Amino acid sequence: MATSFSDIPDSRQQGKCTYSQHDVLMSAFACMFFQDPSLLHFQKRLEQKRLEQKHQCNNLKNIFNVTNIPSDNQLRGVLDNIPNEVLAPIFKDFHEKLRRHKHLEDYAIMPNVLMCTIDGTQYHSSTSVHCECCLTKAHKSGEITYSHGVLQGAIMHPDKKQVIPVMPEAIKNKDGTKKQDCELNASKRFIANLTAAHPRQKFMLCGDGLMSNQPLIEETIAGDMHYLFVAKPGNHKYLVEWLSAYDTLPTTEFTDTKGNSHIYTWQNDVPLNGNKKTIKVNWFQYQFKNSQGKITKTHSWVTDIAMSKDNVIAMTKAGRCRWKIENECFNTLKNQGYHLEHNYGHGDKNLSYNMYLLTLLAFYFHQIFELTDGVYQACRVSFGSKAHLWENFRVTIRMIIVEDWTQLMDLMLNPDNYEDMKAKKI
Repeated sequence: MATSFSDIPDSRQQGKCTYSQHDVLMSAFACMFFQDPSLLHFQKRLEQKRLEQKHQCNNLKNIFNVTNIPSDNQLRGVLDNIPNEVLAPIFKDFHEKLRRHKHLEDYAIMPNVLMCTIDGTQYHSSTSVHCECCLTKAHKSGEITYSHGVLQGAIMHPDKKQVIPVMPEAIKNKDGTKKQDCELNASKRFIANLTAAHPRQKFMLCGDGLMSNQPLIEETIAGDMHYLFVAKPGNHKYLVEWLSAYDTLPTTEFTDTKGNSHIYTWQNDVPLNGNKKTIKVNWFQYQFKNSQGKITKTHSWVTDIAMSKDNVIAMTKAGRCRWKIENECFNTLKNQGYHLEHNYGHGDKNLSYNMYLLTLLAFYFHQIFELTDGVYQACRVSFGSKAHLWENFRVTIRMIIVEDWTQLMDLMLNPDNYEDMKAKKI
């Protein structure tokens, strides 16, 4: 990460900058990494511990290679002027490292195909704090709500708990445009950027019912991607009428050990809508019938993949896996320690979204640890829960100056080593 931040061009006038751009980015990232809700207090605590123990270095230096710690206001000022897109190569670099070390092979939803689920979320809303990029909503009372949204993508698999985020696409207003940006427009930009970032990787794009429209499907196909989109009957009345004209549809069914039935139905090459130039899609449906014979769940999708008895169950698992973007990504970022909706500072240009991206990169790091790092995995087992583990990480760096991240994890597993550290004056 230190190298990635150092490689970002610095547009400021050199020779007049007290703090390097690397130190600014890394200081903010460190706060997100340790899931601290306050930039100011996070930095003050680490510097105070250095002074108390009369060290030349603090944990920002030892763990994150920060030479000079900027104040919280200076940090926000610099971050506000860093273009958001310069952080995109870091997401690509992480992806390539996972690919080269074969960690993405288990995520293949089909041979050599990764499923990337997309969904939109809001991470800032205020009636007073805003910037030029904010989306706006005028209320009847005359009050205006300002907000920031993002279209987030993540690679996932039904059998893998960890989700792998990719560079998101901001849903934001731009200079010179009066029309509000929206999730669909952001989706089109996301597809183009994902294709450009990973030209040799085949993706299956997965999304909710908002995505199962002809323009976005055509955009997905043009990006050389497969698609798997929710198709709610109420949004596709023509498609439903067309399917109802068949006497029977291909179906397979099995009953589980509890007496519940799982019913899979499909039909290939059906029109998406009633337009003259409609595209043909492949439709499939899953129904859950309880042991009393009542259908309690019905889900349906459209895709470009030809459906059959051989793949309908696997495709259904892939489609239902879409909820991981909510449960394992957004819910984790908002409610499990990352303080995604906390206002670290809004700025006038790029600060708000840069803080989102740094939070997402911290989450990405933690997902990589869970996926690849045996020592971190042992820490998780030892502390029982992720929240409890990171609470202890935060407490430890406030109390002890460590040599590096590896030593910090070692202390989590072997707290008795602290006496050896003191003897060595570490």
